[in-house]
Amino acid sequence: MSRFGLNAKKAAFLAALAEKPSLDGDGDRLTIGCKFNFAYFTTQAASQSFGDWTHPDLVSLLGKLKEYCKRPLSDWAITPVGKSGTVLAIYGGFPANSDLEFPKHVPHQAKWGRFRLESAVRLVGFVVPPEYTDKMHAKSGYRFDCNTFYVVFLDKNHAFYKTESK
Repeated sequence: MSRFGLNAKKAAFLAALAEKPSLDGDGDRLTIGCKFNFAYFTTQAASQSFGDWTHPDLVSLLGKLKEYCKRPLSDWAITPVGKSGTVLAIYGGFPANSDLEFPKHVPHQAKWGRFRLESAVRLVGFVVPPEYTDKMHAKSGYRFDCNTFYVVFLDKNHAFYKTESK
């Protein structure tokens, strides 16, 4: 093969590499986008299970989760929605005026909040407090993730925080 042919192959190889996504690339979103974790998901009388929601409701939920994962939780906490409020609200403690009860399996340090999905429909859960940023769990050796929303309840009827206007 001629020297020119090798250069053309090399150029094509390098061009193909440049097109491949990389964890180190400028366009990587893995470190930016928020995550959703359903390990703490449960139901109570005022919440719903996945089976209680219709297929279109679940399709809508998954579509919204896909979009929410493109940006960090901090962005959703300042993104306005409706007449007042934001897509994500972090309240801190579990609300006193709620039809739901604090589940015993949720860490007491949890900062409770909700994602507003539409009208009265909410995704309720918690985040790890900011003081756990870059902190490693002593037993597991894994770092806490403060950009994850831990889903605890599906709230189709605004039962979690009853003082918000409907």
